[in-house]
Amino acid sequence: MTDRAWITTGKNVAKNVCFLSLGSCLSALSINGILIPNHFPSGGITGLGLLLHYQFPEIPFILFYLMFNVPLFAVAWKYVGRRFFLYSLLGLAIFSLCVHFIHVPIPLHDKMLDALMAGILSGTGLGIILKSYGSSGGTDILSVLLLKRFSIRLGNTTLALNILVVILSYVLSTLDIIVYTIVFLYVNAKVLNVVFMGMSHRKIVLIISEKWEGLSARMLKEFRRGLTIIHGEGAYSHRDEKILYAVITLRDLGRVKDIIREVDPMAFVVVTETLDVMNPRVGNQPHW
Repeated sequence: MTDRAWITTGKNVAKNVCFLSLGSCLSALSINGILIPNHFPSGGITGLGLLLHYQFPEIPFILFYLMFNVPLFAVAWKYVGRRFFLYSLLGLAIFSLCVHFIHVPIPLHDKMLDALMAGILSGTGLGIILKSYGSSGGTDILSVLLLKRFSIRLGNTTLALNILVVILSYVLSTLDIIVYTIVFLYVNAKVLNVVFMGMSHRKIVLIISEKWEGLSARMLKEFRRGLTIIHGEGAYSHRDEKILYAVITLRDLGRVKDIIREVDPMAFVVVTETLDVMNPRVGNQPHW
């Protein structure tokens, strides 16, 4: 391996350790600063660990968490990849240290604010962790597996698993605590998707315009990415139509709308969501 390759590898490792450390700190802050003081159940493996910790407070939460992670790491080794497995081991170690040492109280004096803040901290932390090549263990591993094999969004998997654990925990908590926990889990899932996808989330834009040539030239020049021309026909007029089809990032959407208004304010435009995009230039390439 050349010196340049060693430097590149070292930078990648340092970046991943930073992501794992920062995300773990935020997650630990949410657990020890809000969830445990308010006896909020969580979801997934964290929720199971917290429920057992509430029943057996003399045993630290992190011991239950580590115990539940053994079968999940076996799944990661078999189905996701060696690099993800090794970075997730590192992430689990960092997360365990953060949960053990970070105990910062967050006195909000309102359980709804507690639920909202816990969701923001936890979702942000998890999103940052998953930007690395690993995870902190727990349901992160299952979420990555489902994303990689079935294109199910990370936040959706997390939300489904979390609600399942909350239902199981209903017999151990009061109804108002369960409601606050559902608020926390919903915010956590939404923030996770925003942090992980960021402004790189893809949109599909369909444009029907008589000035399609001008629009096509402007978009190709300014965005330097592929644009497809679809041949269509008006159902009423039976006139030939040219439909411009483009996959763009969320950050580019505003500029695309400006170009359309400048070139053809009468253009018919449809913007839709994408579930996933696979392409080396514009796709959301899984990095696990």
